[in-house]
Amino acid sequence: MRIAIVGTGYVGLVAGTCFAESGNDVTCIDIDETKIKNLKDGIVPIYEPGLEELLKRNVRDGRLHFTSNIAEAIPTAQVVFIAVGTPPGEDGSADLKYVLAAARSIGENMKEYTVIVDKSTVPVGTAAKVHEAVASVTDCEFDVVSNPEFLKEGAAIDDFLKPDRVVIGSSSQRAADTMDELYEPFVRTGNPIIHMDVPSAELTKYAANAMLATRISFMNEIANICTRVGASIDMVRKGIGSDARIGSRFLFAGLGYGGSCFPKDVKAIMKTSEDTGYDFQMLRAVENVNESQKRLLFEMVSEHFQGDLKGKHFAVWGLAFKPNTDDMREAPAVVVIEALLAAGATVTAFDPEAIEESRGHHLGDRIKYAEGPISALENADALILITEWNEFRRPDFDALKASLNSPVVFDGRNIYPRKTLEKLGFTYYGIGT
Repeated sequence: MRIAIVGTGYVGLVAGTCFAESGNDVTCIDIDETKIKNLKDGIVPIYEPGLEELLKRNVRDGRLHFTSNIAEAIPTAQVVFIAVGTPPGEDGSADLKYVLAAARSIGENMKEYTVIVDKSTVPVGTAAKVHEAVASVTDCEFDVVSNPEFLKEGAAIDDFLKPDRVVIGSSSQRAADTMDELYEPFVRTGNPIIHMDVPSAELTKYAANAMLATRISFMNEIANICTRVGASIDMVRKGIGSDARIGSRFLFAGLGYGGSCFPKDVKAIMKTSEDTGYDFQMLRAVENVNESQKRLLFEMVSEHFQGDLKGKHFAVWGLAFKPNTDDMREAPAVVVIEALLAAGATVTAFDPEAIEESRGHHLGDRIKYAEGPISALENADALILITEWNEFRRPDFDALKASLNSPVVFDGRNIYPRKTLEKLGFTYYGIGT
């Protein structure tokens, strides 16, 4: 099948590469000519395990193409995906200007019946606006479909190639049949393609992320109670996670959620709710808990040093909002480090993938960056672990202790056993342990 994808960000690039991997002819389009040139040369602008290798193979085999000229790809495409950014406004609403601009450009270049697919996370009613934008510039037949993505950063390739489900919102049987044909190779093991009306599909993505965000904030609240009553959040997690009605996923306490999806989508569904005159009280609480949780580790550090952090130096392990990505959008590390700097402390950080992202877009040169986890500890008064990369899980604790000015560890992800560290002579702080 001939596919065009407008937008080569995280979603567009993963989708385009995976569609090409299943034998389709895919052209990814972006107005950023430098990015397109780099992609043609095999230079991937994001870190996602497995993506670079897959992209290079499909470019080499002639199934995956990149262009900054939308007129090259749209006329022959049977299916066109819109995968551009939808940045949140100050009120939490999704900004659709890029989506609607893409829709008009698609309409202007269509030559025959086309299925136009909203792949970006968009609020209810967007498909209707896309339809209106396309219809205003073309007489060609087309259908607009909502096909939300459910990709986890760090596991996106596997999520796309082996999806739990594929959600398709459409009022057209012709479009639905086309989407079934496109996704059939990915659901051969029996996972469902779920067809529904367009508004339900648009709301499904927001509802899924809001539910997962709710679980995270709920467990962080339980962890804060554990700290006060002497219970262990790890034991509580195991106790409730074994209940089949609850399950074990997204029950880990920590510093809250970040990234490009959960914060934005929680705000967006709250704005949608507000627009209908409904106060989504539970999600307001979820968001408030998450914001306060990001400051929790700083408050622990401040309390340990009796409120005087001026002149103190800290090692930070982890900058990305989660492992296996370089994404620092809404990352807890930014909140913690900004608070440390404001209190007069200095920081040296290490992250396996996110250092350039931090230096270029978030923390700049206000902190130092180390070449490895142990070198980050030099002259540090404590270690603050924020992102649970695998390489941080089993450090040489003797070398760690010898490198620190004082053997203090603030573990924002509970990856170290308290008893083990305390037996080794460390002062250990965890979340709800």
